[in-house]
Amino acid sequence: MKTFEVQSVEIEAPPEVVFDYLVRPETLPEWTHALREVRADRATLATPGGSVEVELTIEAARAQGSVDWFLRFPDGSLARAHSRVVPGAEGRSVYRFVLLAPPVPLERIEGALAEQSRTLTRELETLRARFARR
Repeated sequence: MKTFEVQSVEIEAPPEVVFDYLVRPETLPEWTHALREVRADRATLATPGGSVEVELTIEAARAQGSVDWFLRFPDGSLARAHSRVVPGAEGRSVYRFVLLAPPVPLERIEGALAEQSRTLTRELETLRARFARR
């Protein structure tokens, strides 16, 4: 059973510009579909079953280009996403995102991960397009 998905996208901006954008939590609603509102260490997450407020933690390391998100749900479960921005060719960046299976019962992991993977593809395209317009 697959428990993770790795996707990447080339972005027309230097790594430090992409990193600076990604570490600002208020930018998440601009390119993600599920995070509707972000403030301080909280976020409103829209799901097929409705909206829920989660605790949001971002851990980032500029030297490595890593940006990791941790979402703690009201029931205590934790969703994690890990990403990294690396230099690409000619002032561009490659952004790699590791999507882990959501904290759902084992029998629902594959379907939930597949749906999140399709969403991630659209989100990375939205992110790429945001920088293409700059």
